[in-house]
Amino acid sequence: MAPADGMKITLVYAPAARELLECELELPQGSTLADALQRSGWLLQHPELGSDAAICCGIWGRKAARETALRDADRVEFWRGLRVDPKVARRERFRSQGAKTAGLFAQRRPGAKWGY
Repeated sequence: MAPADGMKITLVYAPAARELLECELELPQGSTLADALQRSGWLLQHPELGSDAAICCGIWGRKAARETALRDADRVEFWRGLRVDPKVARRERFRSQGAKTAGLFAQRRPGAKWGY
């Protein structure tokens, strides 16, 4: 339960692959997403969180602006941008493996047509 004059918020950020930071804060009612980030102290450790272009943020997996007011028990998440578009990466993998050695076409019954 949150205190009567405040609320509990959870902040989550993955600065690198397989690395996760999680922080629980008690903030006053009416605090914004930017206030939570400032209060956590993560801006000093991870200055990339301060720029809107590099890092997206959201509440419970839904994108939200930094001016969004928070509610009790919200989970604030910060996402890094993708380095490679997943569709492009899949196409490149398929191209490098060859059409007849990847996915459904990797194994076939003797005498069967390709793709069956």
